[in-house]
Amino acid sequence: MHYILLITATLLITAWLVLLFRVTKEDWVQAAYAKVFDDHQLMKKLRIKDIQASEKQNGYSGFLLTVIKKIYGNSNKKIEKLETDINRLHTGNLKSVNIFLMPGYVLQREVSGIGKGNIHKMIISKCFELYGKKHATKKTKQILAKILSYPIIGVAVTLLLGAVFSATGNVTVGGSISGLGTLLIFVLIYAIYDELNDLVQKRRSAIIKQFPNVVSKLALLVTSGMIMDRAWKETAYSRESELYREMRITSKELDNLVSPEVAYSNFINSCNTKESAKLACAIMQNLSKGNAEIGRLLKDMAREAWLERRHIAKRDAEKANSKLMIPTMLLFLAILVMLMVPVAMNFSSF
Repeated sequence: MHYILLITATLLITAWLVLLFRVTKEDWVQAAYAKVFDDHQLMKKLRIKDIQASEKQNGYSGFLLTVIKKIYGNSNKKIEKLETDINRLHTGNLKSVNIFLMPGYVLQREVSGIGKGNIHKMIISKCFELYGKKHATKKTKQILAKILSYPIIGVAVTLLLGAVFSATGNVTVGGSISGLGTLLIFVLIYAIYDELNDLVQKRRSAIIKQFPNVVSKLALLVTSGMIMDRAWKETAYSRESELYREMRITSKELDNLVSPEVAYSNFINSCNTKESAKLACAIMQNLSKGNAEIGRLLKDMAREAWLERRHIAKRDAEKANSKLMIPTMLLFLAILVMLMVPVAMNFSSF
C-alpha cells in the first residue's frame, strides 16, 4: 500500500513542480497585483479600526484614557509594514508573493476551460460585488489559483505522510492519515469558496441595515431644497461603511460626467440588494420631475425601510434566542450532573 501512496504523492509533487517551472512574468505580475490589492484592503480596514477606536476614546482622560489606548492600541506599525511591502512589490521584489499559488495561475493560463466554467462565473460575480469591476478579474484569478494549487501540494504531502507510516508497518494509521488528510484538504479548499459567500452575505446584510439611515437622510436633504446629486454626495460622505462607500463611487462617476443611468445602474449591480435597486430606480425615474415628487417617494421609502429594519431586528433576536437554547441546555445538564452525582454517591454509601 505504501508504494501506491508514495508513487501517487511523487506524481503530484512532480506535477506541481512542473507547473511551478512554467510560471511566466505575466503570472507573477497578476499575483503581485492581487497581493498589492489585498494589502491596500487590509490597510483600509486597519485605518477604519483606528478611527472607530479613537471615537470610543473621546470623553476619557487621564489613567482611564491610557488603559483604553492600551486595550485598543493602534495599527501604525502594521500599516507601515504593509506600505513597505507594497513599495517592494512595485519595485519588482516578489518575496511576499505566495509561491504556493503560482501553479494555479499557470493552470488558468494554459487550460482555457477553467475560465469558462460555472465555478469561475460564480466566483467572478461575487468578486465583482465585493471588490468592484476594476479588481474582480484579478481577485478571481487569485482565488482560483488557491483552489487549483493548494489541493495538489496538500494531497501530495498528506499521501507522503501516509506512505511513511505505512512503510513502518502502521498500515491502518497510514491509510487513515491519507484518507482523512485528503478529505480535510478538500474541506479547506471548499472553505475558501464558502468564505467568499460569507463575505458577500455579510456585506449585503450590512447594506440592508444601513439603508434606512441613508434614505432618511436623502429624504430630509431633498425635501429641504437640496438637489438630488448634492444630497447624494452629502449623504455618501457622511459615514464610513459599505453602502456609503458605494454611494461615493456613484458620486465620483457623476462628477466625471458619467450618465446618471449608467452610474446608478453600476450602483445597483455593486450593492445587489432589492433596497438599493429600489432607491436607484426611483431616482432615475424621477430625475426630470423635480424635488417634490422624489421627496415624497423618499419619505415613503424611509418609512418602509424602518419598518423592515424592525422586522429584521425581531427575526435576528429570535435566531439568537434559538441559538442560545443549545448552550443553555448543556449548562443545565452540567449543573444537573453536578447536583445528582453527590446525591447518588450518598445513597450508594448506605
